[in-house]
Amino acid sequence: MPARARRFVATIGVVLFLAFWVWGAVTINDRLPDIWWLDLIFFTVAGMGWGLPLIPLLRWAEREPGAKKG
Repeated sequence: MPARARRFVATIGVVLFLAFWVWGAVTINDRLPDIWWLDLIFFTVAGMGWGLPLIPLLRWAEREPGAKKG
């Protein structure tokens, strides 16, 4: 797959993943007790945690066209 197409697919994947991630974080937060410091901790972790699952997708998008996995 050409690099431009991989980047397009990755962009769509990131947008969809972030929409799901935000929806999930808000849904989980609705079930937690309404304590300000718990919200602070939860949204800090959720706000920093979205990048880790996207690393493989971003690496795939930036890989050279002829590069082998590994």
